Amino acid sequence: MQRKTYAVIDGEILKENIKEIKKKYPNYEYYIGVVKNNAYHHGIKCVLDLIDGGVNYLAVSSLEEALEIRNYQRDIPILCLEPIPLEYLDDVLNTGVTITVDSLDYLKELERQDVYCELKIHLKIDSGMHRLGFTSARDVKDAVEMIQNQKKWVLEGIYSHFATLGITDSLWDKQVEKFLEITKEIDLENIPMVHFGRSATLVQHPKLDFCNGIRLGIVMYGFAQSRVDGTDLRSKLRVWKRKYLQKKNQCSKTYLQNDLKLKTAFSLYSTIMSVRKVYSGDFVGYNAYPVKEEGYIYTLPIGYADGVTKEFGYVSIHEEKYPIVSDSMDMIMVYGQVKFDVGTKVEIFGKNISIQEVSQRTHQNAYHLLNQISNRVTRVHKNKAREEEIIY
Repeated sequence: MQRKTYAVIDGEILKENIKEIKKKYPNYEYYIGVVKNNAYHHGIKCVLDLIDGGVNYLAVSSLEEALEIRNYQRDIPILCLEPIPLEYLDDVLNTGVTITVDSLDYLKELERQDVYCELKIHLKIDSGMHRLGFTSARDVKDAVEMIQNQKKWVLEGIYSHFATLGITDSLWDKQVEKFLEITKEIDLENIPMVHFGRSATLVQHPKLDFCNGIRLGIVMYGFAQSRVDGTDLRSKLRVWKRKYLQKKNQCSKTYLQNDLKLKTAFSLYSTIMSVRKVYSGDFVGYNAYPVKEEGYIYTLPIGYADGVTKEFGYVSIHEEKYPIVSDSMDMIMVYGQVKFDVGTKVEIFGKNISIQEVSQRTHQNAYHLLNQISNRVTRVHKNKAREEEIIY
């Protein structure tokens, strides 16, 4: 590792997270692990841990991501959530990737292609998000008939995606109704896979009777999304408002708390590359941070190009927190009054500073926070006592 900045991904934690999820929510047949964007920047190699834990299908956003997974696992079914340009159909067929079909026009174009082996298809329904998908029952019926008339086409699944959490709004319920309306002219029981959801759907709503699959995202990586209401006035007002909106909008049943015992598998580290003595009246970094007391500036080889900014607040050195006082594209500067050696290990987040803590300080959710840690940060994949350095 030339640049002493790296993330450690604990594969054993990922395995245990999946086992815990399946133990608490055992009523699905398909547990679809969403591993888009380099598995939420955990690194694609971690798909092996997710599969060992019990994930039996994967989902990605692009063909490129699916092909990267095939470098590690040849057999797991993979759904591409975006329609794939048919000029790359050979890659799809040769690697067994499942495609998303979101319109009759796409199917008609597919009819003109040479499909020389089995091609698995999932239909995407636009239940109200207006991003991708079929919008009419007639088109869905026609699509199903077209697929059934092709010998090598296999209609394996049908799915949609929620636009909201559905805790205080009626849009979640309306989307369920819209999905059933758009699929009313086909028999959903004849479709092997019906999946409609994400992590929040799993933990915050009862299972939909017609769904046998659930797409798992952030929950796999250690975020249970369980909400605990405080006892202060602001929290009480928030609870009152939530109950008022739930009653006003006639929201279906939701669960805000769950007892999932999950851990985050991603921790981020750097090292001190420079130690400089500073005195009261000195200034530090681009923003000219004013030094008030004599101390030291520790410069670390990690910056906003890696996804780490001054807004992270603190780092941990030997289990003590020290403030980040300046940032730049490739480095951050930390102030303290202890003289550490060059090469000292520094935790950005991990055991002593949780991702949730950083998320609160930066006002970013875990999705954004994890996905902004760039791929130029080396991933160290850890499985039991074995560690492997991977550069993506």
